[in-house]
Amino acid sequence: MLEADVIDCMVALPGQLFYSTQIPACLWFLARDKSNGQAGKEHLRDRRGLILFIDARKLGVMVDRTRRELTDEDVRKIANTYHAWRGEKNAGEHADIPGFCKSATLEEIQKQGCVLTPGRYVGAQEQEEDGEPFEEKMKRLVSEWKAQQKEASRLDALIAANLKGLGYDF
Repeated sequence: MLEADVIDCMVALPGQLFYSTQIPACLWFLARDKSNGQAGKEHLRDRRGLILFIDARKLGVMVDRTRRELTDEDVRKIANTYHAWRGEKNAGEHADIPGFCKSATLEEIQKQGCVLTPGRYVGAQEQEEDGEPFEEKMKRLVSEWKAQQKEASRLDALIAANLKGLGYDF
């Protein structure tokens, strides 16, 4: 399918969207002609040699403890990204968004061993700077970790004593 250049877009969906399975799914959008196809009366841009990857695994909201649903806004975000990438009129300009979408060339995909997992191409989401200098943050985190380790040891000893009181010695 890669050599035939029929894969237009890959969308990784979050897990728990379907009643029958908890695993995530992936949508494959295929196109026979990516050269300058038509959407209605308008011509689309030439997308030969390109595949759009969208990682939507972080989207959606839990509606109960076992099932997630994509909101209307989530669906619009995915659809608008795809329509802009295809070059549809009034869809806006496409831009790669770290952690969400990336337009990859066939050469990039071949360098990745022809793996079609969107997460491999979109990369990590940009993190906001929290203003705390790295050295200070590391000192604080190490201190918190030491306190948590001390508390874990205390709780382990308490559990062992309770188990021993119940006649379970280990």
